[in-house]
Amino acid sequence: MDPNVNAIVSRLNSGDPKAPDELLPLVYDELRALAQAYFRRERSDHTLQPTSLVHEAYVKLLDQTRIEWQGKAHFLAVAAMAMRRVLIDHARKQNALRRGGNLDRVTLSNLDLTDDKDDIDLLALDELLDELATLDDRQHRIVELRFFGGLTVPEVATVLNLSRSTIEAEWRMARAWLSTKLSDNTP
Repeated sequence: MDPNVNAIVSRLNSGDPKAPDELLPLVYDELRALAQAYFRRERSDHTLQPTSLVHEAYVKLLDQTRIEWQGKAHFLAVAAMAMRRVLIDHARKQNALRRGGNLDRVTLSNLDLTDDKDDIDLLALDELLDELATLDDRQHRIVELRFFGGLTVPEVATVLNLSRSTIEAEWRMARAWLSTKLSDNTP
């Protein structure tokens, strides 16, 4: 953990108006890496760029007044979820522009952040994550933090205040459930 970032995140909680400007340079590279990981799974003709995604998500984060930031890992996890929301909203707008056009549905062989081979239909994944949230909110949060947030098992355990073994078990179950659901929806 970067104590400097954690101190600034703490100041963000207390409403320090200088904290957002001081925080961005310290987390920008990590936010950009998250955005690039998202785009490796997107269509090659995507109209949104990683830099725009980072900035839109950062602005949304700063508008959050109900979040009590718990440190850098928590901030990055919420940033990843904000990026997901921006991408989902963008995909919905693009889909609406095409009047419900034919989005290619592609399955995931697994939920490994290092796998750059498969494109992901974010709308389909978003629907499945919404369904998972109704079935098991903890697994939903773990998937968001691991897959979208890029957090490690220990980081997820810290953010959710759970043991590593619990996170590992829940992650395996959530991945299996998502794989099954995705394979059921494959034409």
